[in-house]
Amino acid sequence: MIIDCHGHYTTAPAAHSGWREAQEAAFTAGRPAPPYPGISDGDLRASVEDSQLRLMRERGVDLTVFSPRASAMGHHFGDEPVSAAWTRACNDLVARVVSLYPGHFAGVCQLPQSAGVPIARSVVELRRCVEELGFVGCNLNPDPSGGHWTSPPLTDRSWYPLYEAMVELDVPAMVHVSAVTNPSFHATGSHYLNADTTAFMQLLQADLFRDLPGLRFVIPHGGGAVPYHWGRFRGLTDMLGRPPLAEAVMPNVFFDTCVYHQPGIDLLFGVVDVDNILFGSEMVGAVRGIDPRTGHHFDDTRRYVDALGLSPADRHKVYEANARRVYPRLDTALLRRETAAA
Repeated sequence: MIIDCHGHYTTAPAAHSGWREAQEAAFTAGRPAPPYPGISDGDLRASVEDSQLRLMRERGVDLTVFSPRASAMGHHFGDEPVSAAWTRACNDLVARVVSLYPGHFAGVCQLPQSAGVPIARSVVELRRCVEELGFVGCNLNPDPSGGHWTSPPLTDRSWYPLYEAMVELDVPAMVHVSAVTNPSFHATGSHYLNADTTAFMQLLQADLFRDLPGLRFVIPHGGGAVPYHWGRFRGLTDMLGRPPLAEAVMPNVFFDTCVYHQPGIDLLFGVVDVDNILFGSEMVGAVRGIDPRTGHHFDDTRRYVDALGLSPADRHKVYEANARRVYPRLDTALLRRETAAA
């Protein structure tokens, strides 16, 4: 089985994104948002059949860990009720897609974060999504301000109520920012990669995993700049008097393969242990074009991983086993399905 750990519902029906625009306009005008529109199962099927599902079939991906569109989480906009309503609508829509295609998608939720609002208030939605909707993880935005970084580091104790719930529920978080309002940063070209790198450095500097050894994070986009500067981070652990990365950070942190060229994938696997790498593509996502040098889509990351010539055991880890280990609720669901099919 090939499991893609990084998929977003980027092709949601127009009525869904249209409601978000209406919600934003209503908040700006100081009036209530309109009712959420009716979206049929047919609309949902049409939104994924010729995009996500088609590409999965063409590229040989069996199952995608599927979450709301990251760039549209929009935590910087509005207030806590606005974020909560939008988050619930997004998560419910993903849950419906999963229910229509349970063999192809597993749900991951966004959280109703707002700048300045305690993260503890997001726990209710996390519990709803995991316990009622059957989701297997969550996306955690380390910068709900939208590129201004007003929140404390991820290792600050203000985050612990969410982490404690994650440990209790046995779900990981993908550390994933959303839209950016700071004009200095391009959303997917710098803001996303900056956040990946920043999150890793924050984890290096503190003892979060000593306090919460069962906590797990997936840092997407190949870990941002981390693998490329692995020697720098190893050196900083020494200069800062921190324990080695292999002991203090990497048992709890994992990178995906959303790196869109062969040399980048080669580097990732050259410096990061294979046990810490999960296959991911982020299709249909930030980079959708065809690479003129190869004639293949940039985000067809399976081609890069296949070209590594991994041993069968390592290939199994990257494509399936690591994801099932990091997402135990996904493993439970798959075991149930495998038992039923036997």
